[in-house]
Amino acid sequence: MPFAVESDAGVFTYLLENLGVKNVQFEELLTLEPESLAALHPVYGVIFLFKYPTDTPYTATDKPLDGAFDHNAAERLFFAAQTIQNACGTQALLSVLLNKTGENGNQEGNSSNDSDDDQVIDIGDRLRDFREFTMVLPPEFRGEALSNSELIRDVHNSFARSSPFVDETARTGNEETEDAFHFIAYTQVNGTLYELDGLQPAPISHGACSGSGPEDFNHKVMEVLQRRVARYDLAEIRFNLLAMVRDPRVRARQIGDADALARENRKRRDWQFENALRRHNFVGFSGAVLSAVVEAKLNEDGDGSGAAYKKWVEEATAKTRTRLEHKRKGGGGGDVEMGG
Repeated sequence: MPFAVESDAGVFTYLLENLGVKNVQFEELLTLEPESLAALHPVYGVIFLFKYPTDTPYTATDKPLDGAFDHNAAERLFFAAQTIQNACGTQALLSVLLNKTGENGNQEGNSSNDSDDDQVIDIGDRLRDFREFTMVLPPEFRGEALSNSELIRDVHNSFARSSPFVDETARTGNEETEDAFHFIAYTQVNGTLYELDGLQPAPISHGACSGSGPEDFNHKVMEVLQRRVARYDLAEIRFNLLAMVRDPRVRARQIGDADALARENRKRRDWQFENALRRHNFVGFSGAVLSAVVEAKLNEDGDGSGAAYKKWVEEATAKTRTRLEHKRKGGGGGDVEMGG
């Protein structure tokens, strides 16, 4: 899996569908307020994209920065070591998905209104067979099984595009300061909030996650994420949070809400169009457009001097230098779309 997938609700939703998952989709969250999650009930888990730290070691051996390693949990949860490059988005998705099959024991709900059925996902026969096969393996071999799964590899690559970011698993410590990004998953299993990160040696427990009050999933996971974000410089804004939820069209059909159903179907059509554009290779088209623009600039003066072209290049170079200088001073680099 040589490519990274975009941190986009439409991309992740169609990853789910192509994997054979029923009645589940992703929604992007714009705040870290528990109410934003509560409005999406039922929520199966969240996937968090963040800047991979380059100044301190990331993988812990004794104790994580927050929470505690639960080495025994790897026996009963689906937890896989990340053994391949640029697949952490798909792996984070599976870390939530394969722990919501109803096969981890008592799947307690994540709010006072949750039932056991609210936390069980129909993952389809092929993923169910994959889970059954890999649960008897240790985490490092589960990671290898992920890379060798034809289903997962083909679905991942069908939505992937080349990433401009350095892969976090391949860092040696000698690289320049190019930014790298990483996906991790948070989900609740059997009354405990777990952080599932294939670069760590074990699942990370963040304590009791009961069915109501300040320890429900919505409050608990947002508190953990707020502490994590607070460890970054105030200028760092490149985070992304996606929630795995039940397909809203299911509820709309149940209650006969035609407006909500039409709205959700329209959103799906938009996602399909955007995903079709992502699959298309625009390199040739872009090259032809650029050649035409350059030719027009060279001929703009009419005397063959190319003065307009030279001025155009100088202005573009100056703007690029200004942006790079702004970034070096901590001004941030805009939105982040992809991770490793």
